[in-house]
Amino acid sequence: LLLLLQPAALGAEAEAEEPRPARQRGDEQCHYYAGGQVYPGEAARLPVSDHSLHLSQAKISKPAPYWEGTAVINGEFKELKLTDYEGKYLVFFFYPLDFTFVCPTEIIAFSDRIEEFRAINTEVVACSVDSKFTHLAWINTPRKQGGLGPMKIPLLSDLTHQISKDYGVYLEDQGHTLRGLFIIDNKRILRQITMNDLPVGRSVDETLRLVQAFQYTDKHGEVCPAGWKPGSETV
Repeated sequence: LLLLLQPAALGAEAEAEEPRPARQRGDEQCHYYAGGQVYPGEAARLPVSDHSLHLSQAKISKPAPYWEGTAVINGEFKELKLTDYEGKYLVFFFYPLDFTFVCPTEIIAFSDRIEEFRAINTEVVACSVDSKFTHLAWINTPRKQGGLGPMKIPLLSDLTHQISKDYGVYLEDQGHTLRGLFIIDNKRILRQITMNDLPVGRSVDETLRLVQAFQYTDKHGEVCPAGWKPGSETV
C-alpha cells in the first residue's frame, strides 16, 4: 500500500509546484561578462562567478596614485615611475594579459599612433600583471604569430598586482585586470577614467579627443560640449 501511495503523493507535489522558467544561455553570458572573458569561448567552458574589485585610490580631480616598476622600453628592461612624466599628460591603461586576443589590437593601435599623442605633449604607458619577461617575449614574437612586434610605448609589469589594486582594476577572482584607462594631466591630477569589461577594446581616437579637450580647457578656461574636437565651438 505504501508503495502505491508514494508515487501518487510525489505526483501531487509536482503538480502543485509552479514550473521554473528555464535559464537562458544569454542570461549566463550577461552575468559572466560582469567578470569578463579574455579568451574567446571562455564563457561557454568556465563556471559563472561574481568578481570583486579592490577599493580604488584613483579619484577624479585628485592626484593619481603613485606607481613605479620595471617596464620593457625599446626591447630593454628599465625602471619606470609616474614622476618620470611630470610636465606631460599621460595615458595610463591596463589590459588583462599578454598573448591574448583583444589586448594586442589596443596596444598596437596606441603604439602605432604614439606620435599624435607626443605632438600634444602626451605619453602612453600600458600595464598588465604579467612579468617583464613575458612582456619581452610577447614583443619579440612577430605579429603574424600572435605577438606585438617592436613597440613604441612602454609595457609596465605589475607582477605584485599592487598598481592594479591601487587603480581599482584588479579582478581578485580572475587574477588579472579589467580594461581600465586613466588620463593624468601635467600636474599628476587624474582627469578621466574609462573602464571596459573584457570583451571590448578601447578607442584611440576617443582617447586622443579627450586629451585634447582637457588640454583646451586647461589653457582657455572654457568648457567643451559633447563630442568636442579641436576647432569646434566651446561653451
